[in-house]
Amino acid sequence: WAQWVAEALALPFTNLAADGALTADVLRAQLPRLSGPYDLGLLYTGVNDARGTAWDAAAYERDVRVATAALRDACTRVLVLTLPEDLGRPSCAPKPAQANAALRRLDGVELAELADFGGPRLVLPDAVHPTSAGMVEIARRATAVLGVPAPDEAVPRPGARYAGWWARLWLADAIRRARERRQYAAGR
Repeated sequence: WAQWVAEALALPFTNLAADGALTADVLRAQLPRLSGPYDLGLLYTGVNDARGTAWDAAAYERDVRVATAALRDACTRVLVLTLPEDLGRPSCAPKPAQANAALRRLDGVELAELADFGGPRLVLPDAVHPTSAGMVEIARRATAVLGVPAPDEAVPRPGARYAGWWARLWLADAIRRARERRQYAAGR
């Protein structure tokens, strides 16, 4: 999605993202790699924090403030994405709403809302990872906030093959969750 945003703005793309990173990891490993000046900095962090058992809303807000300050120093504009509030299976609510409250309190950034982001067309059954159509939707929301036309990618409506694929993924995820519940109940 971030590359599509860069393409929509005709900007070069530097990707510092890392899968599975916590916001503390962004501070430790990604921010030191900023070598601006950049026209635009994009920040989407907190999903892995909110899904974890060690969630600390105050630490998240502190870290996100440090991250956005560094981005504001290196970038002309900074866009921050909120978190989907129906996040994870099982749901990690109310943590995404707490994270979003912190993000909405940030100064000097533009905000793209993902609080309502979800559903089988946009998110895989784990309710964490976006589908390809979800990536396009994130790019559309980001470019709308930035005031540029959305990417042209026509995303076809899913058909029976997609529904079957998604159902198989859902079943695998349901089995994973049941296995995790049994292990947790057994004290492992």
